[in-house]
Amino acid sequence: MKYMMINGKKEKVPPFPHHKAYIYRSKQFFFAKGITTHLTMGEFIHLKEVYRGVKNKCSIPRVLLIDPTSDCNLKCKGCWSQDYESGHNISYEKLDDILSQAEELGIMDCLMTGGEPLLRKDDILKLCEKHNKMTFGLFTNGTLIDESFAAEMARLGNLNVFLSIEGTREETDFRRGTGVYDKVIKAMDTLHENGIAFAFSACYHADNYKTIASDEFLDHMREKGAWFGWLFQYIPVGSNADTSLVCTTEQRAYVQQKILDYTNKNEYVVIDFWNNGHLSFGCIGAGVGFAHINAKGDVEPCAFCHYSDSNIYDVSLVDALRSKFFTEFRNAQPFSTNPLRACPLIDNPQSLIDVVNSSGAKSTHLANPETAEELAMKSFELAEEWEPVSEELFKQMPEYVQKNFPRYLRYYSFKKGITDGRRKGI
Repeated sequence: MKYMMINGKKEKVPPFPHHKAYIYRSKQFFFAKGITTHLTMGEFIHLKEVYRGVKNKCSIPRVLLIDPTSDCNLKCKGCWSQDYESGHNISYEKLDDILSQAEELGIMDCLMTGGEPLLRKDDILKLCEKHNKMTFGLFTNGTLIDESFAAEMARLGNLNVFLSIEGTREETDFRRGTGVYDKVIKAMDTLHENGIAFAFSACYHADNYKTIASDEFLDHMREKGAWFGWLFQYIPVGSNADTSLVCTTEQRAYVQQKILDYTNKNEYVVIDFWNNGHLSFGCIGAGVGFAHINAKGDVEPCAFCHYSDSNIYDVSLVDALRSKFFTEFRNAQPFSTNPLRACPLIDNPQSLIDVVNSSGAKSTHLANPETAEELAMKSFELAEEWEPVSEELFKQMPEYVQKNFPRYLRYYSFKKGITDGRRKGI
């Protein structure tokens, strides 16, 4: 039996695929002090990924993200879900088929986004029970979690939930609707009382970034029982996205520094998605670390990059991972040798334009599609401003971090080289 210190208490961690084991592995990954730790964690999971990649002639992701539905019971300001055409659902049978394909490839972690995945809670519980060697995680607004669902989670053991919250009651209800904050806090209490480990998930933007990065908010999340947290910077995806919520360079740097200080001081895992490149090998989209399937079946590099050249209804999962778009996307990685400038969407927008156009990928943003050029136009200025700031921030990081990241890149270059063979297309 493994143990973790969580919020000042020693907690038992059942073996994989228990949901607490997923959190344990996440902590191993994001607190690794060197490449050796990465290579040996989780029963040599990295080396197994290399073997499976060579066998299948492409990079095999560790995590598969799926949108079981495009529908949502909320209408959050600035969220692309409300831009989606409603009524798109991947059937239980197709989800079952996708997960079976994933298991054959050795993918044992499935995260579900949306839309609101718990609109499909009955199907999800059935999938967790059938695919009981996989760990599942749901990014959910938390409003549909009740005692009966928590009891099922406790019985199954292999289901995580990541509860969306925007900071204070006022900040959460501003984006998500009146009364949503109280429902999320109630869901946290219900999960905690049932002995279920969970994470909080927060989108920080120009209006709430100080709250999300504050000791008070993070302490509160830990007090409510959150074992770790996800932070997502607001990205203006979609032709009618609200650009006023985009963080400035100074605001992004503020969050990066505050979160880094908090996690080091408290040994608490907070995955700051756009500022953790130094811990996660930079961009790991398009199959290098994860891949995303939206509710229409389009296979995308990640949940934020709404471009694709393959659909899971037309091709197998492994063929989607071998697609021209994914192959060229991987060939273009790393998009920067600075781990704080890893993302092609907001840090290297010209790279996104080049990869999308050279591969013939199309926008999958449903009701409000936009070309790569249109998306990039919202990022060019900020990307230019962020470059010198991020260089300084990286220089201020501990020496072992500065030494490790180039090693990570060499390892991933080796991994991609022997799986994809640095192909320029298929």
